[in-house]
Amino acid sequence: MSIVITGATGQLGQLVVADLLAAGVAPDDVTAIARSKEKAAGLGVHVHVGDYDRPETLEGAFGPGDRVLLISGPDAGRRVPQHTAVVDAAKAAGVAQLAYTGVFGGPKADFALAEEHRVTEDLILASGLPYTFLRNNWYSDVYTAGLADTVARGAVTNSVPPEARIATASRADYAAAAAIVLRTEGHLNAAYELSGDKAWTFGEFAAEVARQSGKPVVHNSVSPEENTKILISVGLPEAFAEVLTGVDDAIGRGLLAGTPGDLSRLIGRPTTPIADSIAAALAA
Repeated sequence: MSIVITGATGQLGQLVVADLLAAGVAPDDVTAIARSKEKAAGLGVHVHVGDYDRPETLEGAFGPGDRVLLISGPDAGRRVPQHTAVVDAAKAAGVAQLAYTGVFGGPKADFALAEEHRVTEDLILASGLPYTFLRNNWYSDVYTAGLADTVARGAVTNSVPPEARIATASRADYAAAAAIVLRTEGHLNAAYELSGDKAWTFGEFAAEVARQSGKPVVHNSVSPEENTKILISVGLPEAFAEVLTGVDDAIGRGLLAGTPGDLSRLIGRPTTPIADSIAAALAA
């Protein structure tokens, strides 16, 4: 039996591999699937060169009894065929577990970015493989990236209503959960709704950034139309800008505010507070 991680050279995949090794899983029992052998060389585990967009490269990546983590592809709009290639290869190999990093809310997540995740869950269910759905809320890291620029601008700008809350957790928290469901028993045919322990507003986020940086920072809530224009003006494609504005709408409707506690129970500790993520980003 091996543990196989797809997309292993991505930020989440690298953390999962590191967590598995830190927990005592032998390097010989872990396989990283990556598009570049050179890029994956530093992971310290077996490497299988494979590409979501080239299904033939996934042949031989999995074996009977393997535990597989399918990390969702990074390219919105292309995920369904990419994920289908992995599911088909895993089914043909007869793997013992197919874990998938989906989206918080699963079938109830009625916003555009969630659609490909819902379709992927259906593909996995239809395959008949034992599954574990890791339905991740947003990463705190998404909002703390580029925090120096946020401080310089003095504002966090989006189309999230001032009163709306989101329960993020750190990327490391989600990686820890994935590693645990791959190396321990009792997670087959289960769906986990993973989120931070405490939901926060962007006003609270801005106030915490201001407190830690010593600079004035506020939350500016603008219309969805204005937000889309701002995102396009900084270089994002229009389609992706609209997707991100759709996520803001989902936050506004309370779809990402839930705190069911699945994540902290899985990892055996509280999730990383947003203040800690802000501190790490400002210190970087």
